[in-house]
Amino acid sequence: MELRLLKELVKKGEGEHVEFKLKSNHPEKIVREVVAFANSGGGKLFVGVGDDKTIKGLKDAEEDEYTLTKAIDKYIFPKISFKKERVPVSTDRDVLVLTIPRSIDKPHYVVDETGNRQAYIRVNDKSIQASREMKEIMRRGRGERDIRFQYGDKEEKLMKLLGEKESVTVDLFASFAGIPRKIASNTLVVMVLARILEVHPQEMIDKFTMSMAYQSN
Repeated sequence: MELRLLKELVKKGEGEHVEFKLKSNHPEKIVREVVAFANSGGGKLFVGVGDDKTIKGLKDAEEDEYTLTKAIDKYIFPKISFKKERVPVSTDRDVLVLTIPRSIDKPHYVVDETGNRQAYIRVNDKSIQASREMKEIMRRGRGERDIRFQYGDKEEKLMKLLGEKESVTVDLFASFAGIPRKIASNTLVVMVLARILEVHPQEMIDKFTMSMAYQSN
C-alpha cells in the first residue's frame, strides 16, 4: 500500500471496515477487532494511527507485527487468514496494516487464558459481542443451501407482531407468542436464514425486522 492511499483511507475515519489503533499494547484486546472483521464483512486494521486520524506510525513495526501475529495465532479459534504489510510514513516509522477478509468458517472466537471464548461482530465503527442468535446464524449460515421451515402458529403470531411493530426482540416475541425463549430464538434464527427476516445486531440486544426482499415479494 502506498502512503497516498493510506492517507486517503485514514482521512475517511473508522467505520464498518476500518479500525485504528495507535499502539499494539494489549494485543489480546486488538484480536477482538480482527475476530469482528472476520465474522462480519472483513476490514482493515491500521496500527500506528490514532482515533483522531493522526498517523504517528510505529518505531519498531517489525516487533509489533510479531506480537500481533503471535496474539492472533494464540487467541483466535478457529484460525483465520489475513494479510499484513508495513507502510513507511517517515524515515523511522511505519504503519502496520492488517487486512482481514470475511471468513467462511465463522463464527470465530477470542479464547482467553482460562479457555473462555467470545465471538465479536462489527457494527458501524464498533466491535461488539455477538449474541447467541448471531452466533447461531453464523454457524448455520455457512452453507448456501435453502432453509425450509413449517409455517405454524408461532410464525403466524410473529407475523402479526411484526405487523404492529417495526422490529421485535427475542424476549418480546417469546412473551407475545407465549413460548419459551429458546424456541423464540430458534424461530427467529431460522427465519433470518430463510431470508424472511433481517437481524440488526446492537450493543445490548438484537432487533429483527421483515426483510426488504420478502416484503417486495
